[in-house]
Amino acid sequence: MEREFKDILREILKDLNLTQVQFAKRIGIKQSQVSEWLKGKAKPGYDNLHAIVAVFGVPGDYLLGIVNDYYM
Repeated sequence: MEREFKDILREILKDLNLTQVQFAKRIGIKQSQVSEWLKGKAKPGYDNLHAIVAVFGVPGDYLLGIVNDYYM
């Protein structure tokens, strides 16, 4: 079953013990954008995906739902 980005992001926030505000600040976006992602109303573009990979070390193939596991 294909996983949606909103579910993947929820898992990342939980695993890293981050609030939406903390996550947003670390990658240089507004909290409202993270909220839109979590509601499934929007998805991140290339630059934001790149920032998540670079800042948090989350593999890109995990963010894209290609693989189901990542290791922190």
